[in-house]
Amino acid sequence: MNFSHFLRIERDAEGRPSTHHVVHTHDPKFSLELLPDGEAPNKIGQGVIKRIRVPNSWAGDYGQYAKLITAAQEFFNRSFAEPAAKSETRRFKA
Repeated sequence: MNFSHFLRIERDAEGRPSTHHVVHTHDPKFSLELLPDGEAPNKIGQGVIKRIRVPNSWAGDYGQYAKLITAAQEFFNRSFAEPAAKSETRRFKA
């Protein structure tokens, strides 16, 4: 799965647990608000969906966004992994 269209945003608020948003940046644009799954072995898991924001044009096309939401949850889980070395991700080789 290509995760280049996903972005994870983490917000910290005093006295509250941090919130995590996964945004799909290309069409169809949507966002998920997720909480880490405390029951998972790594305490993150696929995330517990708290809120989904999808465009009105998605009404009735459940198969389409079910695949994308599953991909967004997988991206959420993988986004906590160790980052790749800069030499591996460098776009412009000097």
